[in-house]
Amino acid sequence: MVFAASTVRGAASTLLRRLAATAFLSVALVGGAAAAGQTLASLPSGDVGARVRGDAKPIAAWTTFCQDYAAECAIDRTEATKITLTPATWAAIVSVNRRINKAVEPMTDMEHLRVADRWDLAEDGIGDCEDYQLLKRHLLAEAGLPRRAMRMTVVIDEKGEGHAVLTLITDRGDLILDNKTDTILPWHRTGYVFIKRESQDTQAWVSLGGATSPVTTANR
Repeated sequence: MVFAASTVRGAASTLLRRLAATAFLSVALVGGAAAAGQTLASLPSGDVGARVRGDAKPIAAWTTFCQDYAAECAIDRTEATKITLTPATWAAIVSVNRRINKAVEPMTDMEHLRVADRWDLAEDGIGDCEDYQLLKRHLLAEAGLPRRAMRMTVVIDEKGEGHAVLTLITDRGDLILDNKTDTILPWHRTGYVFIKRESQDTQAWVSLGGATSPVTTANR
């Protein structure tokens, strides 16, 4: 189905405003308690991050996404490269992760759009793995977290399939936001094979050492 560009932008703006309002409501009301069941104190104290091992080829759908959503891919080198986790920041991260996982209806791009792989902000409330993570990053950046420290990441999941997660590079190590679970885990405890992620220094990708890169990340 084809919509006029103004209609799509209007629908997207309305959805993002609604999600932003609901995502941060619990933070405003209960602060750190929004992390119910998973506390900042439960995270590792050491700064353990995935090792970057050189350049990597971007996912093709990411390249198209960056053409359509240039601001989402822009690198601001004045931003911090790490997120300093405070109780308030942690509460916001947990809240956004859980609420977007609940708000977006899971559906592959082939089922939804009849294309193999498309990256967007789930403007119509439907998306697959990368759309969840892009929307989470959008909302967290709107809340003031440095986009440069939130990197889209490609992994091989427990099914041996390509999957997209969001890496938060923090002073407590690399933490993973994932639509498959509300629990935020250190990268090395996810069970995934980490392939590559967006660079923090330029609009490109870097390798994380995984042997084989998937062509797409189009699963739920």
